[in-house]
Amino acid sequence: MSSTPHDHEHDHDAEPVTDHVHDNSWSANLEQPDHGDDRDLVLRQAVEAVEHTAAGNHVNLVTHGDHGHPEDYLYDELDAAFGDDVDWEYVEQCGCGGHVVRVHT
Repeated sequence: MSSTPHDHEHDHDAEPVTDHVHDNSWSANLEQPDHGDDRDLVLRQAVEAVEHTAAGNHVNLVTHGDHGHPEDYLYDELDAAFGDDVDWEYVEQCGCGGHVVRVHT
């Protein structure tokens, strides 16, 4: 079976995490089945969620449990994307197995 570059683009049909800037605190749902299948999608949409959060607010990044604790993959991505411009904290593990990271902009 041959593969094309498009065979590996799992997020081409994924819904965007948001389509506007939130001037309030909000939660980004990164727990959909597409997120469980594609850690890169989680990382891209986590960064997009932070970028779409107005200064002085926070976004709760609710990540898929299949990827484990976010300290193992998400914190480095947030640091690379935003450096000291944002602060984040681990909130809790959800009953469904996902994790919540709160990012303050």
